[in-house]
Amino acid sequence: MNKERLMKMAGAVRTGGKGSMRRKKKAVHKTTTTDDKRLQSTLKRIGVNAIPAIEEVNIFKDDVVIQFINPKVQASIAANTWVVSGSPQTKRPDNLDNLRKLAEQFQKQAPGAGDGTGTGAVVTQEEDDEEVPDLVPGETFEAAAEEGQATAK
Repeated sequence: MNKERLMKMAGAVRTGGKGSMRRKKKAVHKTTTTDDKRLQSTLKRIGVNAIPAIEEVNIFKDDVVIQFINPKVQASIAANTWVVSGSPQTKRPDNLDNLRKLAEQFQKQAPGAGDGTGTGAVVTQEEDDEEVPDLVPGETFEAAAEEGQATAK
């Protein structure tokens, strides 16, 4: 190509000013207030209630902690929905291993946490006697209850 021709073509290219092409469509900037109003109306339909006096919320994800300071917290227990709104900060905790160990210790101390039984107590022989006896095929509950009372006397 000819260098003079390229320079002539480069001079004709411009991005604005007199004689340039106009925009065909105006860019519409959506305000966040309309999004917030729609979100609040949806949350109202779910039936969330504000929970006051929460100073900090931490969400633990893999190796990252999302922290909200003085957030607005709303919850709907029936819908299993929690809303935390505010400005988040993403952090990598230095003592994540310590937090995991602490959580494991807490689960071990809490009765029935994580073992699926619902109680952390050990059943003794005396408590076992108070439970409903297993039925043998062909017997009724009444007959088994009478036998249980007769042996207890």
